[in-house]
Amino acid sequence: MILKDTLRAIVKSQREDLLSFDKSVEREKLIQIELEMPLALVISGIRRCGKSTLLRQIMKQAKEFYYFNFEDPRALNFELDDFQKLDDIFKEEYGMQKYYFFDEIQNAQKWEIFVRSILDKRNHVAVTGSNASLLSRDLGTRLTGRYIRYELFPFSFGEFLRLTGKDAGARSFQEYFVKGGFPEYLKIGKAEILQELLNDIISRDIAIRHKIRIIKTLREMALYLLTNVGKEFSYNSLKKTFGLGSANSAIAFVSYFEDSYLLFTLPKFDYSLKKQLVNPKKVYSIDNGMSNVNSASFSDDKGKMLENMAFLNLRKAYRDIFYFQEKNECDFVVKEGTKITKAIQVCHSLDEDNKDREIKGLLEALSKFNLKEGLILTYDQDDKLEADGKKINVKPVWKWLLGK
Repeated sequence: MILKDTLRAIVKSQREDLLSFDKSVEREKLIQIELEMPLALVISGIRRCGKSTLLRQIMKQAKEFYYFNFEDPRALNFELDDFQKLDDIFKEEYGMQKYYFFDEIQNAQKWEIFVRSILDKRNHVAVTGSNASLLSRDLGTRLTGRYIRYELFPFSFGEFLRLTGKDAGARSFQEYFVKGGFPEYLKIGKAEILQELLNDIISRDIAIRHKIRIIKTLREMALYLLTNVGKEFSYNSLKKTFGLGSANSAIAFVSYFEDSYLLFTLPKFDYSLKKQLVNPKKVYSIDNGMSNVNSASFSDDKGKMLENMAFLNLRKAYRDIFYFQEKNECDFVVKEGTKITKAIQVCHSLDEDNKDREIKGLLEALSKFNLKEGLILTYDQDDKLEADGKKINVKPVWKWLLGK
């Protein structure tokens, strides 16, 4: 519980911070968001990817609004009863408004009850959060059918170009390829920014929240997975590698990494859901820069870095993504509805030594799912091929990222 005077001081100081806000690069996600909808707008994503910035850009549409950031250390003891005090302070300080904006709302227990009351009064509310499962659990209690969710990732290549003022091309892509898209890191350039971000996620979002004592093992597993993007793993192999008591511990740790948006796992395609669950998965990192500054070896494998970037772009647009493996392997197949609609292979460069291997994996997927054409993404090659009656487009990743 927080004293009303203390809460008022927090509200007013946060309001002053808003007035000095630098708009920065307009996020591409902004055009998808309609503030006037009679639903709660929920923006989720990893810490420091720009959720607060996007929220403030949405505020520009509202002009007059209420705002509170639950990440503020002074709000550490915020409880359900404090929401009524907060609402009273809002009205006393800023009059009657119909727009509410909340940052990192998962830090407040039973927040969904208050958000439901806002919607019931036909007001509008937008919130941000950094934990996927916490938000999903809370949204599924009192807000089922009354919210729309948007996931935000670090800067896309297009947003990177607008931030830096660079022209699109292989040269500017090289910088993005290595640095990734975390806005603060791109502006300041110090590796410590992403190293401390990883520490915050491991300690605050995972270890403290889930009462994990073996923080060293948790961190080592996170670094291991961040380094081994695009590679298969099983929960039993993680159990053995890190000396865990059971595979259930490995399952839990990986789920915590995914909840915090640090990592994503990719299942092997199978028509049997049971087989999908037991087959080895692949892992991908939220950001190339995050993996680069926290690993000594990630940047050694340019092909996996490119594959990671391709996965992230697919993940922004689709939820049902798999890797395909029978006699040969295809990096990504995309399912829309009940059908596989896309097959994509990624390699840093296509040459006479690897051409047959890369094409065979893609052709096998195209044949399996009766697709007429596929895509091979490379660092900077542009070509068109045909094999076994299938069309294969070869395209530089940087062009594909820009929709070219």
